[in-house]
Amino acid sequence: MEEFLHKVSIMLVPALMAITCHEVSHGYVADKLGDKTARYMGRLTLNPLKHLDIVGTLMVFLVGIGWAKPVPVNFNNLRHPKRDMIWVAAAGPVTNLALAVLSAIVLRGLVALWPLANGTLFELALEPLRQMLEFSIQINLVLAIFNLIPVPPLDGGRVAVGLLPNRQAMAYSRIEPFGMIIIIVVVFFTQFFSAVIAPVVEMGYRLLLALVGLNAHALFN
Repeated sequence: MEEFLHKVSIMLVPALMAITCHEVSHGYVADKLGDKTARYMGRLTLNPLKHLDIVGTLMVFLVGIGWAKPVPVNFNNLRHPKRDMIWVAAAGPVTNLALAVLSAIVLRGLVALWPLANGTLFELALEPLRQMLEFSIQINLVLAIFNLIPVPPLDGGRVAVGLLPNRQAMAYSRIEPFGMIIIIVVVFFTQFFSAVIAPVVEMGYRLLLALVGLNAHALFN
């Protein structure tokens, strides 16, 4: 139980921030492109309670991937529905990538402070922050990469629908009612996550740390 509570304390804030910012970015871009649905429903807020899905949040701690309540978007309200769908859908993964980069930069700053705190009480505060930043990089990369899978209703699927010619786009969009079933089967009943998503996340994690001048194996050692 103590180990689980420690895990929750480290993962909760980065996970909520990653999921919340992902959803708000969809609503914000839709709002700018003509659809005010999210604004009218009070979903253009960083208050995680407005976006929280209990099961989706618990799944972060259990399997490393979770979700929030989707921000409502009425694509018919967009000024150019087919084209603008691409920007609205892409906003979520792009936001997660930006948060991963920001977390890596802050982590680099923390490394610079570490020698000054070594052996002091300040070190006790820096250690949990280090773990939170590392997890923030990981969870944001997971959300970005997972959501780019080109299966509606995932963001990658909606981007694909927006890019395809009209006839093919209409045919492909018909997958959406079955999309989540496909995703659940792929994630929980195949090795897709461990064989495809996890290696890409690991590569992205190492690349981000390398870009800010950190070694994934040598942090604070």
